Amino acid sequence: MSTQHPASGARPAFSHDGIAFGCDYNPEQWDRSVWREDVDLMREAGVDLVALNIFGWSHIEPRPGEYDFDGLDEILDLLHAAGIRVNLGTGTASAPPWLTARHPEILPQVEDGTTRFPGGRQAWCPSSAVFRRYALELVEKVAERYGQHPAVELWHVSNELGCHNALCYDDESAEAFRGWLRARYTTIERLNTAWGTSFWSQQYSDFAEILPPRLTLSSRNPSQVIDFHRFSSDELLGYYRAELEVLRRHSSVPVTTNFMVTAHIRNLDYWQWAPEMDVIANDHYLDNRLAAPTAELSFAADLTRGLALGGPWVLMEQSTGAVNWQPHNLAKAPGEMTRNSLTHVAKGADAVCFFQWRASLQGSEKFHSALLPHAGTDSEMWREVVDLGHTLDRLDEITGTRVQADVAMLFSWESWWAADGESRPSHGVDYLSQVHAAHASLRRLGHTVDLVRPGADLSAYKLVIVPSLYLVRDAEAEVVSNYVAAGGHVVITFFSGIVDEEDRVRAGGYPGAFRELLGINVEEFAPVLPGQRLTLASGMSATAWSERVRARGAEVLDTFADGPSAGRPAITRNVVASNSDSANTPGVARYLATSLDPDALDAVLRDAAAEASARPQGDEREPGLEVIRRATAGHAADGHTTAGDAPRSYLFLINHSAHDVETPVRGLDLVTGDTVDNIARVPAGAVRVIREDPAR
Repeated sequence: MSTQHPASGARPAFSHDGIAFGCDYNPEQWDRSVWREDVDLMREAGVDLVALNIFGWSHIEPRPGEYDFDGLDEILDLLHAAGIRVNLGTGTASAPPWLTARHPEILPQVEDGTTRFPGGRQAWCPSSAVFRRYALELVEKVAERYGQHPAVELWHVSNELGCHNALCYDDESAEAFRGWLRARYTTIERLNTAWGTSFWSQQYSDFAEILPPRLTLSSRNPSQVIDFHRFSSDELLGYYRAELEVLRRHSSVPVTTNFMVTAHIRNLDYWQWAPEMDVIANDHYLDNRLAAPTAELSFAADLTRGLALGGPWVLMEQSTGAVNWQPHNLAKAPGEMTRNSLTHVAKGADAVCFFQWRASLQGSEKFHSALLPHAGTDSEMWREVVDLGHTLDRLDEITGTRVQADVAMLFSWESWWAADGESRPSHGVDYLSQVHAAHASLRRLGHTVDLVRPGADLSAYKLVIVPSLYLVRDAEAEVVSNYVAAGGHVVITFFSGIVDEEDRVRAGGYPGAFRELLGINVEEFAPVLPGQRLTLASGMSATAWSERVRARGAEVLDTFADGPSAGRPAITRNVVASNSDSANTPGVARYLATSLDPDALDAVLRDAAAEASARPQGDEREPGLEVIRRATAGHAADGHTTAGDAPRSYLFLINHSAHDVETPVRGLDLVTGDTVDNIARVPAGAVRVIREDPAR
């Protein structure tokens, strides 16, 4: 694998021979007599990339300024001798007890002003200068010692930055926040305008008066809250850059950190972080608190690929089975771990790694699954792990290919923060649920979706979905309008385009930034209570939300038959005359003024995709079969090869259902080694990867 973020210029690329199969390893938890056995078993399983020193601080610096690298030296050399490459952590994820005992001022404060104490992990404030000083001293020592070690293939800064401590409200954070605000707004007058502080007598006379948005007796200033999220994301990114700078002085090895693109982590704007990474890496665990955990996995993988700008990426962590931190930690069914892993590969991952190698016997994660379970090698889990390693070896030729998609969806962490504010039209609607609903619908219809940031170039896509993009800048909205004016097709859902980047409502009627494009005007939101059903004139059902829409040139496709917006448009379609000589047909902008039930949403998006000539990869008649294509440059999303390119494309057939399925394709199945002539049969719960025959 060779993968480099396209925006990173001359930065070092992450190179690995084929698809990496990896894990976190914590040798400090085990007697040294176990280490050689572990390395031998890693080789048996096919593990060829191991993350070390993620939580090693208290072991390599047991007392201030006293370093002991003997154990890390030994395990690095053992892995290197076995041909296993190393993803080396800087060791700074959690402060050792001596540091918090000596400097309790580094401990984080939460929004009610109370301190969080050591005993868990990430017990440090991102704005703490003291923590940063000690941490960077450690990074310097680690980088000096291992910057040229031949086993080191990748540097791993800290671990899951911001997982627990992204938002810190202490006095040091307050001062850093004020500095960030001065740089952003320059004058207090400009800040007052941006935050709308004329409301509730909140006008500031000096930056020194500003605090983080700690808990108040009423709802807080929403613009202040959004800016605090932006600041907090930037503050941790600044910390990442500080470690990166130290590593660059001693090593030319690529550097990354593991993102947390998942349903329950939202505090970092990874669109801002991604250009700083030499390779995009993500941690993902099935969230069994969700109604459809596998659908969320698919979404997270697509979004991670979007952060990589379509290039290969690294799945840094996942679980073989149950985790330990959910209310109900469900074991995976036989074959599910392999199916999850190959779904990530299908969606662009060129490395599949796990937390962790050997299941811990003590500590908070002792019941978290691992490649080598408590039951040992005489277990179904171990046998599936070994089989997965062999399967990944057979897929090595896929590395470097790119996922094919002609549907895009806009996604924004800023909009997530803003749309889910304390004071909003309905707490029965949240941003991520609407994004997930649209993505899940497209997945059911057989479409692969690229997740892109607002303002990204959309010209390569036949259909673009804009779900509940509440906060959008003028320039970002203009990109969507220009895309449609050039012949593109877009579907925009309710609560989009409402405010600008300062959370200021766009006056003149909703949906604000998209009103003219859609040919409508929304006079008022009319959400409904939880459990209340809405019916459309077509018979389709919806819930949660309605709007009092007026068509201003748009065609009304459906209306509300009941509820507070009865008789008003619910679904509209606006034809936009082309402003492009290259566009053969006019563009089309559709609007959904309610939260449609899944079947209804499928029907609307099916029609939109058909009109846009966006062809699905899969067949919605087999909803349990996920079909994804990876290909070299020069392949269209439908698998056809453009002139001048050697044909090389791979069709992933992922059967999430409990019955066997068949699908038409010709080629070689890399999983089984069998030739496929016209029809591939995929057993229940299995995955097939077909190198497609270019002559099909």
